[in-house]
Amino acid sequence: MNRFTLTIAAAATALAMAGQAFAGEQYVDGTGYAASGHDVVAYFSLPQNPVGQSQPAAIPGKADITAEYNGATFAFSTEANRDAFLADPVKYAPQYDGHCAYGVSKGGKVPGNPNLWRIVDGKLFLNITKNVVGFWEEDIPGNIDLAENNWASIEPAPGSDSVIPQYTSSAPIK
Repeated sequence: MNRFTLTIAAAATALAMAGQAFAGEQYVDGTGYAASGHDVVAYFSLPQNPVGQSQPAAIPGKADITAEYNGATFAFSTEANRDAFLADPVKYAPQYDGHCAYGVSKGGKVPGNPNLWRIVDGKLFLNITKNVVGFWEEDIPGNIDLAENNWASIEPAPGSDSVIPQYTSSAPIK
């Protein structure tokens, strides 16, 4: 399938069959926060660009507006976003404990870059590099299916302790 002709229906079908994709060790980088301190609720209000185009930059959270979930601290840009997260963290937490969705589809845990994101069927997916985003977008439903099948066997492994390549964090805001 050409990555520019992915249909939303195909993505929705793949995700309808997918299970919950987190519960292991959350990826936390040097910031000490999940999603590198970016507001995971804010992704759902950002405009999402078509496949093949970069997404808007993630919204940094604030160090004084946080919540604990899945063994990690999440930062938020507003108290309303924190409250929405606390009401339904499963809805907002990145899939695969914040690890790269394409990496999980290939059987491993590598960091997810909070600026390389896509929401598919109401779920937040992160990837590690722009090149990897291209591979993932060639077949999003197929890659999600592979990741879901791999996750059960790799989920118990420790979270990645690698640094996100080509990424400089600006979050959370003090």
